[in-house]
Amino acid sequence: MFTNAVLAMPALAQDLSAAADAGDDGESIIVTGTRRSTTIMETPINIAAVGAEEIARQRIQDVRDLADFTPGLTISDTGPGTTGAIVLRGLSASDVDATGVNYDDSVGVYLGEVPLYYDFKLLDINRVETLLGPQGTLYGLGTLAGAIRYIPNRPNVADFEAEAHGSFYGKSHGSKPGYQADAVINIPIARDHIAFRSATGYYYDPGFIDYPLLLQEPGVSLPQAEGSPPITDDFYAANLTSRKDLNFEKTFTTRNQLLFYVDDDFSATVTYAFQRTKTDGAQSNGAGVFGTGRYENASRYIEPVNRRAHLVSLEINANVFDIADLVATTAYTDVKSDSQGDNTDLLLDLDYDYETFPAFSSWNENHTRRKQYNQEIRLVSRHGGPFSWVLGGFYNENRYASDYAEHLPNHPWVDAETNPEYLEYVSYTRSKVTEQAVFGEGSFKITPDWQVTAGARYFKYASTIAGAQTLPILGDPLDPRDLTPRGGNAGKSGWVWKFNSSYKFNEDLMVYATYSKGYRIGGPNSVAPCPDPLPNDPDGDGKNNTQIICALANEIQYGPDSTKNIEVGIRAQLFDRKLTFNFDVFQVKWQGLQVDSATLNGIAGITVNGGGAKSEGFESSFQLRPLPRLSIQGTYSYTDAKLTEDVPGIIPVNDPAGTYPSDAITIAALSGDRLPGSAKNSGSLGATYTMPLMDGSLMANWTATYRGSIVTRLGWDRAYGDKLPGYVMHRASLTYDMDRYSISLFANNIFDKYAVVSVANDRSRVGLNDGVLLRYYQQTVANPRTFGIEGRIKY
Repeated sequence: MFTNAVLAMPALAQDLSAAADAGDDGESIIVTGTRRSTTIMETPINIAAVGAEEIARQRIQDVRDLADFTPGLTISDTGPGTTGAIVLRGLSASDVDATGVNYDDSVGVYLGEVPLYYDFKLLDINRVETLLGPQGTLYGLGTLAGAIRYIPNRPNVADFEAEAHGSFYGKSHGSKPGYQADAVINIPIARDHIAFRSATGYYYDPGFIDYPLLLQEPGVSLPQAEGSPPITDDFYAANLTSRKDLNFEKTFTTRNQLLFYVDDDFSATVTYAFQRTKTDGAQSNGAGVFGTGRYENASRYIEPVNRRAHLVSLEINANVFDIADLVATTAYTDVKSDSQGDNTDLLLDLDYDYETFPAFSSWNENHTRRKQYNQEIRLVSRHGGPFSWVLGGFYNENRYASDYAEHLPNHPWVDAETNPEYLEYVSYTRSKVTEQAVFGEGSFKITPDWQVTAGARYFKYASTIAGAQTLPILGDPLDPRDLTPRGGNAGKSGWVWKFNSSYKFNEDLMVYATYSKGYRIGGPNSVAPCPDPLPNDPDGDGKNNTQIICALANEIQYGPDSTKNIEVGIRAQLFDRKLTFNFDVFQVKWQGLQVDSATLNGIAGITVNGGGAKSEGFESSFQLRPLPRLSIQGTYSYTDAKLTEDVPGIIPVNDPAGTYPSDAITIAALSGDRLPGSAKNSGSLGATYTMPLMDGSLMANWTATYRGSIVTRLGWDRAYGDKLPGYVMHRASLTYDMDRYSISLFANNIFDKYAVVSVANDRSRVGLNDGVLLRYYQQTVANPRTFGIEGRIKY
């Protein structure tokens, strides 16, 4: 029996209620990305989906694992400290980052009907759908590149259900075993009317990155001997220490749903989800500095991260007089992250001469919190006839707070009596972004086989930011809240639209085309505004001659960007439906790009707007069933994303003409520069064979995944960036399934392929400062070989 998605064959997701009756012809396979339950051949947009069986078989645990099975999607696994960076169809102009990010509004991410950006574990998930291209006329959250939807299993009001799952595994280059344990329980509290469903799990990944150059006593121990490398044994024993496997992951996650079901015309679901992740180090190496190896980080401090998320939502579904189905969602998300890191190289890079103190080192602490409240109301027509429609309203309020401090342990320039924490720089920012939108689309069937769709969205957003910074080492107050906050306001409104048409030649062949506009709202940068007037600025050029990190008036906010997208696709089932094939070509024109840059004062990272770009290519997938027990499936995508305009002064580098570290300068991005962060070529190829064995079935799967090369920043060859080589990885599993029980052997990255997936900073930040060797540049590496055993039991 064929159930759920295999790999990420577009539109190959299946509703569980139909799964039990689905035959080999796949006619019952449905998707809901269009806000309606439609079969594959009736879905005229590009959807890639991974179903529950494939999520389990490939051990896809969170969003970072999806890219291997989704054409057009690139996600770099940057470790448990952040969600990671998601790039759809090449639409990213920012530098890749060794630690990833926790928030990105170019892609709309939904848990059920709730928009969020957090890597909740894919536990008790029916399927994950990825919609490529803007979805602002169907979804409340406006999207520039597309949307990813986690579709959870819902409470069952009729039957008791329970499932337990566990795995135990080893990891090459790590010193401890890893394990995972999770369980799902479904309880009909009042049969046919009230049910409770809970999914809870704990994940321990042992890590594999060692930190061999940690300081024994910051501010006393010497980070580096004069004239080194090399580091002698005697020097190491007197000053340094080591910790193993610091990029471990400890995650507790739970999602709980309470369903009140009156009848098919009214139901309400209350959801509470919580997840906490802890780690003590980055998934990056030291790029060989001081002779560190592939799985060794050169930082002077451990770098712990503690992040957690709460989500509470209420979803109401109602039949409105048999005219429309109403879906109303109210949700609140609270995401908090506390982290510490080695700050030494940042201050060396800024060249304040702190390094004249032999025991100089610095660490930072960063506390961020994002509170998001949103409401979405959507009506979907149910009256039948040739015309159908979707109409919705959306409100989103996003509050962000950041508190940041840098410490100089035991530095002689600090007055320990007035500044006992040896604070060097302290800042805080507070921002608020609100968005309101009305959206909708209508479809008309000109004939039973030919439909046309048109949609539009009106949006309006406003953002405010306030903050301040102090430099206690120069006698400023220790707490920036003692100063008058500075900030600014911004906002904009506009329209986006969509046109779509499809034609079914027969039940096994359909073509479709879409022309649409996408957008992404602007917002505030997380750098405190500069004082006005700027102190010690005799030239009046906006750049002072003192140590200060702040944003000028034109650096406080960044504006929206937009895309125009055209796509043509074909969906076919051939040879008595033994072969299912999907193919599309696309072109995206992008204007007002949101790009990483840096402030004029202090070279702090910010986002700015500039230039235009184009992304074009194709995406394809197939599933072939030459024998009843054998399935062969694959995906392949090609994405050519590059700038189409020159953008002067947008890429910050250190001046190559000077002695490092020298004054930072900016260079131009040029038309033709490849956009960073996405692979031109990517794909997967796998085979699954199932055979009966005793009272159950034996399933064997082998899958190879390919990610092509990526560049790490705009103008990488001029801006001291990298072109990271592509790589192929293999995974396999062998599962014996006895209906209620199953046991599996599995292995990922079977041949222990070493691969660099992203980097921190750029190679202009590599060098010596007064004899001190910088460790600013780092390389994030893919997970090494993992092998283990897992089991499941269902009731």
